[in-house]
Amino acid sequence: MKLPFDCIVGTESEVVRNPFSGESITLTPEAVAVYDTIMGAEMLRDYKTVRKGLDWFRRHFPAEYMVLLD
Repeated sequence: MKLPFDCIVGTESEVVRNPFSGESITLTPEAVAVYDTIMGAEMLRDYKTVRKGLDWFRRHFPAEYMVLLD
């Protein structure tokens, strides 16, 4: 699966927790990389990157999107 932007992808899945709801879910290494990039881009107010990442997440990981990003 093609990632929406260049990012560093790890080798193992990780459990990620939604900081607002407290819910957590396991993400693949690719999904972790995109999630981390979305969070960093949000802090930098790079909303074009945020939007690309959210669209990718919604398409490829809809259940995880609902837990972490909706």
